[in-house]
Amino acid sequence: MARKRRTFSVFSLSFLDIMSCGFGATVLIFLIMDHASEVRSQEINRDLISEVNFLEKEVLEGERDLAELRNTIALVDQAIVEAQGKSRKIIDEIKRREDELSDDENDSLAKDEHINKLKADIRQLEEDNRRLRAEGEKQQGRSVRQFVGDGDRQYLTGLKLGGKRILILLDTSASMLDARLVNIIRLRNMPAAVQAKSEKWQQALSTVSWLSSQLPKQSQVQIFGFNTEAKPALEKTAGSWMDVANREQLNEAIENLGKTSPSGGTSLANAFKAIGTLNPAPDNIYLITDGLPTQGASRPSSNNASGRDRVKYFNQAIELLPKGIPVNVILAPMEGDPWAASAFWKLALSTRGAFVAPSKDWP
Repeated sequence: MARKRRTFSVFSLSFLDIMSCGFGATVLIFLIMDHASEVRSQEINRDLISEVNFLEKEVLEGERDLAELRNTIALVDQAIVEAQGKSRKIIDEIKRREDELSDDENDSLAKDEHINKLKADIRQLEEDNRRLRAEGEKQQGRSVRQFVGDGDRQYLTGLKLGGKRILILLDTSASMLDARLVNIIRLRNMPAAVQAKSEKWQQALSTVSWLSSQLPKQSQVQIFGFNTEAKPALEKTAGSWMDVANREQLNEAIENLGKTSPSGGTSLANAFKAIGTLNPAPDNIYLITDGLPTQGASRPSSNNASGRDRVKYFNQAIELLPKGIPVNVILAPMEGDPWAASAFWKLALSTRGAFVAPSKDWP
């Protein structure tokens, strides 16, 4: 029997196999292609991330640099402000200097006139100086002694340093040791060398020396020291006068007076009595003392003299003073004798003399 011929179908197993193989190959290709794309994408992403990280780092560094730049700009701005301030000051100073220069130029004429006036004043002062020197030399010619005090100081005393016969009476009693009673008592018990150097006594000696240097050259002088009695500084001149022109004799008298130490009480009566021993009588008297007398012509029974007693002794001495002779009093006041200044001022006033109470540094 004839075999039946099989019918042909496109959906046979072989076809399906072929189709499956083709489909599988397609899927495989797709998978291969997709995986490659993913790998490529990851590689690209890594590159991009690295680039982003690099850019972020640069951004951070740029921000830091920007902050530093801003700080630098702030400092520069501050420096600019300070420079502007200094510049304004310099400009103001320049303007001020310009104004001063302008004023100087405007004042130059006035300054020239002022300088010329100063030159004229200098010439006038030089002329006055020459004139005063000439007068000083002329005055120096009238005196044979010179006296220079501390710092070569000169004083306006009001004393009339004139007369033909001038008597200087210097108090040499113990009170001339110091102005205070306690110091007088202390010094009175010390050696004569210490007493002779006491400040008050040295001032009294300087006063005598100053007076002798101011006397007219053609006059005569006598110097007496007195305490309870009066005697001349130069014993050989007792009862007579020394010529002021005789410098050696006058210096000897003053040196002898400087060897005396203050001691004893004060008898102004005996000092005024000594005036009568001089012939002819003096026509000017300088009395250097520190207070009222402590006794009269004779020694009292008591060593203590009250204030009233001293005034009484003073009045008794005034009665022994020759009339018509000016008495110039140089008083160095001492402690505990308040009536002395008034009494001696009245004496100077009544005799037309002068009264001086000098400072500690005189003459």
